[in-house]
Amino acid sequence: MYAMQLDKITEAIAHFIGLFEISVEDARQLQAYDDFKIADAAKGDAFDLANTNVAVKAPYTLDDFNPHVSYMGIKPDLVLKTVGSSFWFTPPTIHQHGHLHPGNHHLYHPHLPDIGSGVSLPHVEPPGSVAVYINQENHLSDNDYVGAGGNGLTLTPMVDDGSQLALLATRAAELSPLDDLAMPGSDAQMAATVLASGQQIEAYPDSPNADANIFVLRPDAASGPIEGTYVNGQLVSEDAAPKLEDHLNYLKEQNGGGANKDDYSVSPDSPNFMAAQGNGALAPSVEVDTGGNTMLNSAVLTNDWTGAPVIAVVGNVYEVNAIVQINERCDSAAVSSNLNGWKLSNAPDESFNIATFKHIDPSADSTASTPVGDFPAAWVVTQVTGDLVITNWLQQYNFMTDNDTTVLSSSGVKTMVSTGGNTEVNDVSLSELSYNYDVIIIGGHIYDANIIHQLNIMVSNDLIGTVDGFQTSGEASCSTAGNLLWNGATIINVGGKQFDSLPDSYLKAAQDLAAGKDANPGDILHDPAFAGTGALRVLYVSGDLINIQYVSQTNMLGDSDQVVLAMNQVIAHPEAHWTITTGGNQVANFAGIVDVDGTGKTYVGGQHYSDEILIQANLVSSEPNLGEHNPDALANEAVAFLTDDTSNDTTQPDHHIVPTPDHVQADGMQTILG
Repeated sequence: MYAMQLDKITEAIAHFIGLFEISVEDARQLQAYDDFKIADAAKGDAFDLANTNVAVKAPYTLDDFNPHVSYMGIKPDLVLKTVGSSFWFTPPTIHQHGHLHPGNHHLYHPHLPDIGSGVSLPHVEPPGSVAVYINQENHLSDNDYVGAGGNGLTLTPMVDDGSQLALLATRAAELSPLDDLAMPGSDAQMAATVLASGQQIEAYPDSPNADANIFVLRPDAASGPIEGTYVNGQLVSEDAAPKLEDHLNYLKEQNGGGANKDDYSVSPDSPNFMAAQGNGALAPSVEVDTGGNTMLNSAVLTNDWTGAPVIAVVGNVYEVNAIVQINERCDSAAVSSNLNGWKLSNAPDESFNIATFKHIDPSADSTASTPVGDFPAAWVVTQVTGDLVITNWLQQYNFMTDNDTTVLSSSGVKTMVSTGGNTEVNDVSLSELSYNYDVIIIGGHIYDANIIHQLNIMVSNDLIGTVDGFQTSGEASCSTAGNLLWNGATIINVGGKQFDSLPDSYLKAAQDLAAGKDANPGDILHDPAFAGTGALRVLYVSGDLINIQYVSQTNMLGDSDQVVLAMNQVIAHPEAHWTITTGGNQVANFAGIVDVDGTGKTYVGGQHYSDEILIQANLVSSEPNLGEHNPDALANEAVAFLTDDTSNDTTQPDHHIVPTPDHVQADGMQTILG
């Protein structure tokens, strides 16, 4: 047995050794075979490569590198994620209503026996209250300091717009009857806000300030509410009113129609760049743009939360529609008399107040239905206990100061300085849609207010002065104006203008619902407004219906630039071309409110109070009037020479000035943020 096992082991070892020897031999043969194949291939007949002449033509010359080509990156792949937020908001106290009855009221007409108790009427959902409070603010301080051109001067800023802006804001507030409305935080405060707005409108005089250009319009007792489009106090057709997209550069650029400031006909890196500006000779120039700021507030509110062909209110109806638009500017520029030979291209400032009131009655063009046996047989009532609130309170603010200070000279090259061109934008668009009903019954009062308040304030007291010895012989131009102030507002009320006394059937139904009874619709089902309607969908509100749509928009811009011109200390270049622009600022407000009320009749058990007003004002201030001062004298007083040591130079000021490089931008905000 032992021998047999030994034989098997010996046999396995022998097989392994044999396989190993075969593998080694295969490897040896493979190496020899590769050498044989290479040697055999080398014996082949070699031949020369074909010699072919190829004609190459390159008729197009590559353009030089253009650094001003706009880069457009690859469209990113957007991945939707839920982002957490640490924002905390304490909402105002608003009455939370509930359902008086959790189910629907199935009320059947007693004279229709064909309708049995097994008929199931449609389910009607009650609306909830909605209150949106939005406050948008932009703050920007961009007060730059630029010195360039080797003039060796430093300039002390001479203008502060803060006090001037505050003064103009105070004057504008005195002209507005609705400037002090506080944000309401409860149902009672909302109702009080509507009442206070109406009272302030009624107390507002027709001529609040004889010295100011103010237009005040109230409804005409004969023609009804305010209707139409008014531009700076003039009634025009809607098509003839100016369009914001035709005046605001920001919208032109968004639509692809803006001019590209970097669109050079010759690339700066091209050897022909300077040749194109002077037949091969060096043509020095200085271009300065310290204005061109843009501020825009845009808001559109659409309220279709509750709408019905018939609204019946047991109490009173208070309506307020108001648009207040104020443009106030101070553009008192002072330009050196040494620039009289320059081209002064001062485009006029533009100031627009555009307001549109429109009342749309959907039932005006419809023919009355003939009541021939097609009245509804029943109604379905859903109830809101307490007040029903629909409030949108929107405030938008833009604040900007861009008081740039520059002292410039020509150093024999092309110098371009741009310290403006800032943009601030606020934009909100809300559309609120809820259920539609056939009848809305209000047990209390209706408070309905649509208010738009717009204010633009601009201070642009620019100063362009020269120091002693400054002179030019080249082409030169200067512009300090061309500013735009724009207010555009539209209020559209969708609903009937018919206000009738509350019929007894509606009053009784409201009293029954208030007492918790299943009200009998009675003659309500025979109202001609419901001819051809199936089961009536009814909303009953036991309290008040409060609807406030409020938009307040404010732009405040201080852009008083100081530009001082001097000569280069080493080599003067009077032949330099100069282009100075300190204006071209644009501030705009745009607001629209679409308020959908009852589309037919409104039955009122109490009184109907309606207050409407349009106020448009374009105010111009001349304080302080820099034009009465000599800008050159002001410039020379505010300019000092940069020096490290003034002890041995009697021509320098007798006070030590810390040297500052004249080519560095010193932004005041950097000091605050550093």
